Amino acid sequence: MIAGLRALTSRGRSFLASGLAAMVCAFALGEHDLLRVSVLIITLPLFAALVVARTRYRLSCARRLDPARVEVGSDSTVTLRLENVTRLPTGLLLIEDTVPYAVGTRPRFVLDRVESRGIREIDYKVRSDLRGRFPIGPLSIRITDPFGLVELTRAFTTTDTLMVLPEVVKLPHVRLSGEWTGGGDSRATNVAAAGDDDIGPREYRQGDDLRRVHWRSTARYGELMVRREEQQWQSRGALLLDTRRHAHRGEGPRSSFEVAVSAAASIGVQLAREGLGLRLVTDQGAHHLPDVGAGHALLDALAVVRQSTSRSLETGVTALRQGGGDGLIVAVLGDLDAEDAQALARLRHGGVTGVAVMLDVRSWQQAPAHHSGGDESFEVARAVLAGSGWRVVRLPAGASLAAVWQEAARSARFTGPGETMTAGDAA
Repeated sequence: MIAGLRALTSRGRSFLASGLAAMVCAFALGEHDLLRVSVLIITLPLFAALVVARTRYRLSCARRLDPARVEVGSDSTVTLRLENVTRLPTGLLLIEDTVPYAVGTRPRFVLDRVESRGIREIDYKVRSDLRGRFPIGPLSIRITDPFGLVELTRAFTTTDTLMVLPEVVKLPHVRLSGEWTGGGDSRATNVAAAGDDDIGPREYRQGDDLRRVHWRSTARYGELMVRREEQQWQSRGALLLDTRRHAHRGEGPRSSFEVAVSAAASIGVQLAREGLGLRLVTDQGAHHLPDVGAGHALLDALAVVRQSTSRSLETGVTALRQGGGDGLIVAVLGDLDAEDAQALARLRHGGVTGVAVMLDVRSWQQAPAHHSGGDESFEVARAVLAGSGWRVVRLPAGASLAAVWQEAARSARFTGPGETMTAGDAA
């Protein structure tokens, strides 16, 4: 009963206050008819509170997101399934699901009546222009009486997660060299020679399993020969994303940082589909990516990546150097000074291929059409990387990565400011 009184709405409190006032006036004026009216007015909200408080609805709730992983700007449909598991029909139900402001306003629905063992399904859509992992739920239900005098709130505890991924741009196929690495008997071969390791015979070594003896070759060569271990080779590479706050310009979904995240996602998905074993590195260090589908784990990691307060790429460069075995390094970079450019340049050696997607962040400070493209720090960093054999791709504001990605296939060469690759050149 006390819970019911606490659940009185403004209308219910007004009824109760009016009834008490009418009762005081009835005693003061000696009006018996007014006293009867006051008793009726007071009894109505009290009776409604008693009924609502003693009502024991048992409802089960299930939520489904379709799909649960979407790109920024795409819709996901949330389906709520409510079931009345008691033998009593429900009264009026006001339903409200909890969603973050980034994916829209809180959806509210009214269910007039749910019969015994009845099921109701409700759909609504959510959409976000921001990357991230967003909780959907819990669901709350408000139970009211037919007169709107009492409102009692009940809430479920279960929540679901909506993963909003960065935008992925389909890129043209670009042949990049690298090294294939694995654990078999043969040495690493170039990425162009994809396939299984040679499973031909070799001479017997101390500790080899005798079940691997190849008797035909043994008779042919006159010495004990065993089969090589069959090994599926996988190409390995690293993706470096510059998340330093001071290295980017602009705000919101079209800032240089968000464009950099989208570029990293697009490149990572493209390389993962081509069979590259990829690891993600930022200026904060290496990120562990579980082997979940082609690029799925990478997209999940990039969905929640945030800008850092670091001033240098030193930690990221160290993580790349310690990883070892990377035949390909793709770096998506913001504003770069000469010192960081030299540190990256030293990673390029031997059979390692380096591709640098350099965002011309100065173009985010003004309209791209009026940007001269001759920023000195950008040209110095580009010259350092290109001089050490990196393939440099310039990405200004308003340009599509797909339009300039073909430049990643070209051999590194130093060009003057007027020859820097842009979207217009690629087209």
